[in-house]
Amino acid sequence: MTVTETKLKGCFIIEPSVFEDERGYFMESFNKERFNAAIGASINFVQDNQSFSSRGVIRALHYQIGEHAQAKLVRVLSGTVLDVAVDIRKDSPSFGEHVAIELSAENRKQLFIPRGFAHGFVALSDTAEFFYKCDNYYSKEAEGGIIYNDASINIDWKVPINEVLVSEKDVILPTLDKARL
Repeated sequence: MTVTETKLKGCFIIEPSVFEDERGYFMESFNKERFNAAIGASINFVQDNQSFSSRGVIRALHYQIGEHAQAKLVRVLSGTVLDVAVDIRKDSPSFGEHVAIELSAENRKQLFIPRGFAHGFVALSDTAEFFYKCDNYYSKEAEGGIIYNDASINIDWKVPINEVLVSEKDVILPTLDKARL
């Protein structure tokens, strides 16, 4: 496994070792001991989630606050997404900055997003199955969000605006400067 820290401290790209032959491939998608050693933290994932999206669907930018904050390890089971993590740690030198990485079934890359980040993605392929592990249980009372097109964050979602599909809930999210952090 290759682990590379992004420009945002604590946020890592994970590239698992893949063993291919004429039968197909094998990879270890997660090993708690190796993962924790690689990122230099002790993460205990307690919940797995999966979603299916059509091209242009943006699911963003979500987070949990306080004692319900969540770290996530995300990957794509089929298709391709542009995955985005935004640093919303108020005391961070990279507050408001983001990283965007293409995750696909083909490249098998994963992104580790620590607590204190907003997260979202857009489906770039006709369909995409998205899978993620969380280190804390979801709490509706602790959910927060930032509008996907906040000009201060300036994310290039790589999809023409006329192809974007956003939920009614996500389209009314506040900008970063008005978000509940």
